[in-house]
Amino acid sequence: MTGTRRRAGIRPLRLVIVVLAGVLLLFGTLLFVRAALQPRRTTPLFDPPVLAGQQLWGYCAGGFYARHGDVIVLTSTGHCTTEGTVADDPDGITVRGVFGPAARDATCPYARHRCASSDMNYLVVAKDRVPWGHLNTVDMGTGGYRIIPSGTSPLGCPDVAIGDPVEIDGRNINRTGRVLEKGEYLHPDDGDYFPCMIAADIAVESGDSGGAVLVRGIPAGVSSRSFGGMLGFTPLAEGMAQLGLDLCTTPNCGLPPPNGPSPASPGVPVNTPGGS
Repeated sequence: MTGTRRRAGIRPLRLVIVVLAGVLLLFGTLLFVRAALQPRRTTPLFDPPVLAGQQLWGYCAGGFYARHGDVIVLTSTGHCTTEGTVADDPDGITVRGVFGPAARDATCPYARHRCASSDMNYLVVAKDRVPWGHLNTVDMGTGGYRIIPSGTSPLGCPDVAIGDPVEIDGRNINRTGRVLEKGEYLHPDDGDYFPCMIAADIAVESGDSGGAVLVRGIPAGVSSRSFGGMLGFTPLAEGMAQLGLDLCTTPNCGLPPPNGPSPASPGVPVNTPGGS
């Protein structure tokens, strides 16, 4: 009787082991399939890297390279940090640059609000972190590089229409969608007023702020707000004008690189999909 009970107890134990092994195998298979289906980056990284379209510092993302006089800057968002903040590489040692001022109107008709043409500031890029030869390039991660054609003008609020295609790459996650609506932004529980805020059906989270927004493949905005988890961005042209910036549309942005000529940027034109 004792031996019979022992054998009877062994069988359920073996069954449990078999079931657990099956569950683990299934879980491992699902993880493998998920990893295999995950989009992968296929474009090279430059040294120094192109940070337009990529994570810049903390919860800030990089927008587009531009000139402020003869100084190379990278657009970001005015609500992410304050003027004078130093941005480091992930190693915490290498300095990427120092943040400049945010776009601001001289006066604001709305009490307890800050008025601005766009939710934008910029990083003054450290001289040794300027990616010469690639200043008209936007790194859209798994979406590939986008090269801004010479003479391209940034889009303003009137240039963006409902239904236009939109692309962003904050948090190194490439996403696309379409413009849903646009209008002024004024809320009593938010101290910022913008005459134009554009909403798109693209999911966003903390870390997307400041990132490059392409509309119809053209530089168009800066990621600014979340509306129920969906993207809200302010227009690029108005913000750049208020900050005195000129969009880089050539590899060296019309400036002589310190170490002589730089190679032309690889990739695809900014208004061409793909390029990964």
